[in-house]
Amino acid sequence: MRCWLKIEEMALEELMQRLNAVSQCTDEIMHQDIIPLYAADIQDQLKKQFAYLSGGRGGDGCPVITFPDYPAFSEIPEKEFQNVLTYLTSIPSLRDAGIGFILVIDRRQDKWTSVKASILRIAASFPGNLQLVLVLRPTGFFHRALSDIAFKFGKDEFKMKVPIIMLGSVSELQGYIDKTQLTEDLGGTLDYCHNRWLSRRTAIEGFAQKVKQTAQILQSFGTELAETELPNDVQSTSSLLATHTEKKDKMKEDIRVAVEQGDDILGSITKPVTENPEYKLNQDQLDNQTTVERLLAQLHETETAFDEFWIKHQQKLEQCLRLRNFEQNFREVKAALDIVSERLSAFTDVGNSRSHVEHILKDLANFEEKSCETVAKARLLASEGDAFIQNNHYAVDSIIPKCTELHHLCDAFTTETERRRNHLNKSLELHDLLEKSMKWCDEGIYLLASQPVDKCQSQDGAESALQEIEKFLDTGAGNKIKELNKIYREYAHILNEDLKDHVQKVFQKQESMEEMFQKRQISLKKLAAKQTRPVQPVAPRPEAFVKSPCTSPGLQREYVPNSESSALRRVNYRRGKSEMTDLHQSRGGSTMDDEENLAVLRQHVINELIETERAYVEELLCVLEGYAAEMDNPLMAHLISPELQNKKDILFGNMEEIYHFHNRIFLRELENYVEYPELVGRCFLDQMEDFQIYEKYCQNKPRSESLWRQFSDSVFFQECQRKLDHKLSLDSYLLKPVQRITKYQLLLKEMLKYSKNCEGAEDLQEALTSILGILKAVNDSMHQIAITGYDGNLNELGKLLMQGSFNVWTDHKKGHAKVKDLARFKPMQRHLFLHEKAVLFCKKREENGEGYEKAPSYSYKHSLNMAAVGITENVKGDAKKFEIWYNAREEVYIIQAPTPEVKTTWVNEIRKVLTSQLQACREASQHRTLEQTQSLPLPLPASSCASPSRNHIRNTKKMEEKKADLTSLEGYVTTVAPKYPEKGKGWAKPSHSLDASEENDGWSSAEEPLNSSDAEEEGGGGGGGEMKLTPGKYTVVTDYEKGVSEEFTVKSGDLVQLIREGEDGLWYVKNLSTGREGWIPANNVLMLIGNSKSAQSLSSSESGTASSTLSTSSSCSDSCNVSSTSFSDIKG
Repeated sequence: MRCWLKIEEMALEELMQRLNAVSQCTDEIMHQDIIPLYAADIQDQLKKQFAYLSGGRGGDGCPVITFPDYPAFSEIPEKEFQNVLTYLTSIPSLRDAGIGFILVIDRRQDKWTSVKASILRIAASFPGNLQLVLVLRPTGFFHRALSDIAFKFGKDEFKMKVPIIMLGSVSELQGYIDKTQLTEDLGGTLDYCHNRWLSRRTAIEGFAQKVKQTAQILQSFGTELAETELPNDVQSTSSLLATHTEKKDKMKEDIRVAVEQGDDILGSITKPVTENPEYKLNQDQLDNQTTVERLLAQLHETETAFDEFWIKHQQKLEQCLRLRNFEQNFREVKAALDIVSERLSAFTDVGNSRSHVEHILKDLANFEEKSCETVAKARLLASEGDAFIQNNHYAVDSIIPKCTELHHLCDAFTTETERRRNHLNKSLELHDLLEKSMKWCDEGIYLLASQPVDKCQSQDGAESALQEIEKFLDTGAGNKIKELNKIYREYAHILNEDLKDHVQKVFQKQESMEEMFQKRQISLKKLAAKQTRPVQPVAPRPEAFVKSPCTSPGLQREYVPNSESSALRRVNYRRGKSEMTDLHQSRGGSTMDDEENLAVLRQHVINELIETERAYVEELLCVLEGYAAEMDNPLMAHLISPELQNKKDILFGNMEEIYHFHNRIFLRELENYVEYPELVGRCFLDQMEDFQIYEKYCQNKPRSESLWRQFSDSVFFQECQRKLDHKLSLDSYLLKPVQRITKYQLLLKEMLKYSKNCEGAEDLQEALTSILGILKAVNDSMHQIAITGYDGNLNELGKLLMQGSFNVWTDHKKGHAKVKDLARFKPMQRHLFLHEKAVLFCKKREENGEGYEKAPSYSYKHSLNMAAVGITENVKGDAKKFEIWYNAREEVYIIQAPTPEVKTTWVNEIRKVLTSQLQACREASQHRTLEQTQSLPLPLPASSCASPSRNHIRNTKKMEEKKADLTSLEGYVTTVAPKYPEKGKGWAKPSHSLDASEENDGWSSAEEPLNSSDAEEEGGGGGGGEMKLTPGKYTVVTDYEKGVSEEFTVKSGDLVQLIREGEDGLWYVKNLSTGREGWIPANNVLMLIGNSKSAQSLSSSESGTASSTLSTSSSCSDSCNVSSTSFSDIKG
């Protein structure tokens, strides 16, 4: 850099010297260094032509200045006279001017007195050297004689440095000056035009000024270029180079114009010779030609000096621009290399299966292919920097470190990529070995399961089976894992905890399978060496069959958190299997054969579940990396239309959340059950809450579908699909989560089919039910988001329980009679949405479109608050109808379901909602009662001394218990027909002959439940409608923290014993789990033990056949207010 600055300073100094020399030389050529006077300055004075330089020469080359006859000669101002003479004497060369001038004064038409004055003035003002003065005296006789006499006798008055010769005629003049050197007015042949001479002199002097100005401008421009600081960015440097180039081009254009001007002047001077080769230029014309040629030479010298300087300056700017481009490209390439290096560092996963490793290898290959362009750019840039260094760039010190860093980064990336690939290839090799071992184990298990046990009872059959086993075991040499420690040593650099655990599991499976083979070999060898006569296998008695080894006492359901649970299951499973082996062998092989076949089928199902789960995770990762991540890739931004930008969350929804759940949690948990497939239901149940994320994904699916249809032809998606080498477009992969969540229930059904008698059957059934529930919730939510016109927040209505389309009739007390009658015969098509807090009535509207846009929408009409809703389960004449009524039957809606099954499902769900609200009211009432009883003393033994207040409290508590019984979860369903139950036998079975339509205009009223309760109290005497508490042991179903004794508490799941009933409806209870005892109100005891099997059944509606009416609107108020209502008020 310093060297370059020194070179540039030297170039500028050389330019300044050469241009200064041009300026000086121009002044010398034009004699401006002596007399700085230009024709343009005195052009008006020269035009008077009282003196001119014709270009003629004397005998010795003296320039001739002619003073023609000019009448107003005496009137010329002295300043003008002096300027003209000074200018004329400065035109000839210094050599000619040094010889001296010849003055020709023409006064032939003048008077002697004027001649005398002119001569004296010229003699006094002439600035140059004089050689000779020739005067043409007046031609008139008188003035001629007078001039002779006056000049003869007055010579002293005309004393000059040179002699003055009076001439009488032109012929005498030609004796002194050759005729060819005299103008035509003096009788000569010299071609002279004063205007032409003046114009030419002005042009030559103007050209000389142009040459000098050009040199001066180039000096300033060169200084400006040299002093300009170099910018630090590409754009500014490029702009500066363009600006300087533009100025240079303008300078070159000015020089070109000046050269043309000089050539034109030179051409005009030499034109006579060009037209007539015999024409001879006079000395003045020759001097002009020489002057112009010298000026042109100076102009060319100026241009050459500037061109040489410009080449160096341009080279500096171009090198600066290349440097700035190099620096900018270096920053971009460095950032790109950092990104690819960071992404490469993410390839830490060595895979959990062969297909996974192959997918990672494919991803690594795709990544390497994508990164090749970046690495190639980096290497090309480094080569470019090396070229700068070789060409002695002025910024070598800055370029060398950058080139070194680029080479290092490229080499490091290549080395790291190769290392990752080697690790993955090693992982692929390991997974090949593991899969071979697993496949060999599966084939071995299948072989054991496929051997017919009945045929093995004979010696030949046993020997044949032994040969099959031995032949199969021989194939294990190239398929099984021989030394576990050798595997650990050979693959130590890729073995993480998960992979190491997988290796251990495969090895354990292999050992288990070999153990099974050893046992089978021992059994077959015994059979082959048995009695010589064949044995007829006899099937055992039906009662002697053992359904499954999983039902043995050693395999009861035990749940231990996390890894302990899996280990315990493993031990139990193996122990149960070992315990049953002898039983199977002793009772024949059919049961063992069936169980082994089922085990093989279960293994196939779990293998399919895990393999498809791995493929699913890989597909999600492929979409997220190949599409979603590319939407944030700056290199792909130009392919994304502006309307698609920032729409990634809409297009992909929460797919990333789904991927992380399956990759980090669910897949790993599933792999823990590969050896115990019948227990996989627990895996689903443990993660069931996480499956709720699919609801969010499915709710976003319509928006995603709409966005995809709008941009499916985008070049961006096509390029991503090409890079991924996918045959299917993105929309097929966006459908994968929906397909996967529906696939689980099919696999669970298959697993349950083959595990009905195993330990995990209950978990499988529960998991299947839960998955189906999630599918239903997803489906319901898809309908819920299509509701339009609802002003409130649907989330405030609680969980969506049911949704479906129905025929609806209305019958409102406040409606017009004709409207009521019309409503009975013309049903409305309504889509109902049952929430925990409300039921919504909507009108279904079909939409036109494609895909999800074709899904219907639901226009909101009205809603009913579940706190004020009642139902009538059966409507006479149609098994598919039921009633929903509101505010004590002010509004009644007759609902007709598509099928009786749909009606039953809806009625049951509505009953659950209403009874849950009833339970909430009951608990609130019991809580208030409990608060009142906490202030009472402990009960004393029964005596006749009980105070009236005690009796009043006891009666009130008994009434509260009856009220609580009537509002219990199962005991609140009442019937219309029966009025009194049979004493001691609970509720009588209701009659079907009566229906709501026969009384009260065909509808049951909201007061009927309370009326039925009153009838029961008066006629039944508290029969079977309430739960009878008896001493015994019970399991607590809810927590209880306070009793009459502050220290007595129970928790859900505790075992308690009801010891005795005391006064005022209190029971003495002992917590067998903690050993503590205390008094608890009877209604609280009922709440604690719930439907425990030790308690009596209390419901009159358990038969499930009554046409009943269920409501919470009236009962909640009764239950909640019981603590503040007196006994006499209730009886009245």
